[in-house]
Amino acid sequence: MAASLALERGSTVSEPIQIQRLIERVIHGEIRVPGFQRNFVWDPDRAALLMDSIFKGYPFGSVLLWRTRTVLRTEKRLGGFELPDPEADYPIDYVLDGQQRITSIFAAFQTVLPEQAEDPAVWLPIYYDFEAQSDAQDSKFVALAAEDVNIDRHFALRSFFDPVTFAQEQRQLDDERLTEIVQVQSRFTGTLIPVETFAEEDRASVAIVFERVNRLGIKLDTFQLLTAWTWSEDFDLQSRFEDLAERFDEFGFHDVGTDNDLMLRCTAAVLRGDPSPTALIDVNGAEVREQFETVIRSLEGAIDFLRHNIHARHLRFLPYSALLVPLCAYFSKRQGQSVSSSDRDTLLRWFWRTSFTHRYSGNPSRNVKADVQQALKLRNGEPNTLDDVGVAIDLGFYTARGFNTGTVATKAFILQLAGHHPRSFMSGSLIPLETVLAEPNRREYHHCFPKAYLVNNSVDLKGIRLDCLANFAFLSRAENREISDKAPSQYRSLMGSPIDDILTSQIVPVELFSDDWGEFILERASDLLIDAEDLMNTGLPE
Repeated sequence: MAASLALERGSTVSEPIQIQRLIERVIHGEIRVPGFQRNFVWDPDRAALLMDSIFKGYPFGSVLLWRTRTVLRTEKRLGGFELPDPEADYPIDYVLDGQQRITSIFAAFQTVLPEQAEDPAVWLPIYYDFEAQSDAQDSKFVALAAEDVNIDRHFALRSFFDPVTFAQEQRQLDDERLTEIVQVQSRFTGTLIPVETFAEEDRASVAIVFERVNRLGIKLDTFQLLTAWTWSEDFDLQSRFEDLAERFDEFGFHDVGTDNDLMLRCTAAVLRGDPSPTALIDVNGAEVREQFETVIRSLEGAIDFLRHNIHARHLRFLPYSALLVPLCAYFSKRQGQSVSSSDRDTLLRWFWRTSFTHRYSGNPSRNVKADVQQALKLRNGEPNTLDDVGVAIDLGFYTARGFNTGTVATKAFILQLAGHHPRSFMSGSLIPLETVLAEPNRREYHHCFPKAYLVNNSVDLKGIRLDCLANFAFLSRAENREISDKAPSQYRSLMGSPIDDILTSQIVPVELFSDDWGEFILERASDLLIDAEDLMNTGLPE
C-alpha cells in the first residue's frame, strides 16, 4: 500500500479507486478537506441523482487529490462528518476537486461513523426504489426521511458495503427483488472512481492548481478562488471574514462578515479601485494577505461613518448594502486622518441622493464602480463628481409607497427620521436608537392615524394607501396598544410633553390632531419631502 501512495514531488498520477476503498481511506483519515474548500452544498436529491448516474454508468466526473505529508492547520469536515486523525508519518490526500461527490458517496454508503442527522435541506439517507420507473431519464434512487420509507419498496444503500447488514436486509425480499438488489449492489461494488493525485509540498503551487481547476470548467466562485490563492498556514480568508463578523457584531454589522459577495466587493474596491469581484482575479495572494489590515481599517472607517452620521445600526437598515463599498474605497486612503467637513457633506449628499432616488436598484454595478472611483478622488483631494446625482423625487415617495422594512424607500425613511433624534409619543423621551435600530425585526414603527380607527370609521382614504410611509412614525408596540383605535385628537391627551418637540422630532405636523386624514397625509408628505431635499442638497437634516 505504501508503494502505491508514494509519488515524487510535483508529479501527478491517475489511478481509479473503488468505492469501498474510498470509504476506508476517508475513515482512516487519509482523505481530508482543506480549509480553503467551500462547504458541502449539495442537497439530498442531487446526491441521489449522483447514485443514479453511477448505477447507469454515466460519466460523473473525476476527483483531484493533493498529496502531502503535512497536516494543515485549517481543515473542514467532510459534510457533517468529523474525520478521524490521520496516522502519523503517512501521506494525506486533500480534496481539491470532487468534494461534493466524495461526501455524497461516503455519506450514502459508510456504516462506521455515526450517521448524519436527517435534514431535508442538508442530508437524507438514499434508497433504491423497487417501484420507480426504470428508464434512461428517471432515477430509481431517492433521498427519504425515516417516516417516508416503505420497507417493502425501499432498500437502503448504506448496507451495500456492509456484508452482514446487506445479508440481513435482503432476507425480507422475494426472489425477484433479491436478484434485482444484488445486481444493483454489484454495479456499485464494481464502480471505479476516476482519481488524479497531485503530489506537492509547496502551498503556492497547490493554490495555482486549485485556480486552474476552475479554468478547466469546474464551477468555483470567486470567493473560493481568492480563498485558495490567499491561503497560507497562518491566513485563511474565509476564517478572516468570519472573524470580521464577530468583530463588527457589537456595532450591529455582523452581516458584513458573513456576506461573502459584499466582502469581496469591498476588498476589490480597496485593493483595485474596482468593486467587481473579478477585479481580484489577477491579484497575487500575498498582496491580499499583506493588505488585509487595510481592508479591515477601511471597513471600520465606513461603519463608523454610517453609525455616527446616518445613525445606521445594522447592515439591513442600509437602503443598499452596496453603499458600504464606495465608503470602503474612501476610507482605504489616508488612513488615520479625519474626514474633513466638506468631504463629510459630499459623502452625505451622495448617500441620501443614491438612497432616495433608488440609484442602486436593478443592475447597479456600473454606478457602484463609478462611485468607487469618485470616492477615491474625493479622499485624495481631487476634483470629483461623487455627489453629482439627480435629486428628483416627489410626494409620491411618501404617499404611494407602503411601509415595509425590506424596501429601499422604507429604509431611507427610517434613517431620515433617525437623523432628527425622534422622541417617544407617550413619554417624550429620546427613542433609544442604539436598541431600536439594532434589530431589523423589531416592531417599533406604527401608524400615526391608527389602522383600526381608519377602518372602523370608514374614513375616506382619498385614494392613498393607509400604510403609506407618510402615516408611519417611531412608535413602540406598547405605545401602539395604548393608542389602539383612538383618533389622533383623542390620544393627544396621552402624549408626553412638550408635544411640539415630539412632533418636530418625528417630522409630524400639528395637523395630525385635526383628524383630517387627507390634510394630514399631504402636509406630512410635504414636510418629509422638504426634509429629504435638504438632506440631498446639504447632507444634513433641516
